[in-house]
Amino acid sequence: MGRYIEEILQPGERLLYSTNAHWIFYMPAILAWIVVIILLVLSRATTTESIILLCLAAAAVIAIVAVYWTARAWFHRWTTETDVTNLRVVHKTGFIKRRTFEMSLDKVESVDVNQSILGRILNYGDVTILGVGEGKETISTIASPLAFRNYITAR
Repeated sequence: MGRYIEEILQPGERLLYSTNAHWIFYMPAILAWIVVIILLVLSRATTTESIILLCLAAAAVIAIVAVYWTARAWFHRWTTETDVTNLRVVHKTGFIKRRTFEMSLDKVESVDVNQSILGRILNYGDVTILGVGEGKETISTIASPLAFRNYITAR
């Protein structure tokens, strides 16, 4: 299975910039894995059998949740594409149930970037594209939102 943008490029159209959902989507899974490791270390640090069993049971339950969150974040990143070509902006999410948004660069009226403090530090944010007669579309939590905006506005 190839990338969506490669399947829909028109003759004479070329890809200028491509970005994806930011790795911050993995943060709940990362935190859960850290808790699992702490519980495993605690189970090894104690000699009380009931505490050992409690720590191991809690670590097992949280590990199952962490596996789910890791798979969900990976799947979201794998099925999300955000691209700028010389003619349009293309955003695709989903695998079986797919949602796409395409807007001609000629129809783009403004591009707004919204970043939190953590977003500024880790280089992610939301980009809102306002199109003339096209409506408003927000692309959430993408990596390098300022570079993405620059490729849309620089012609």
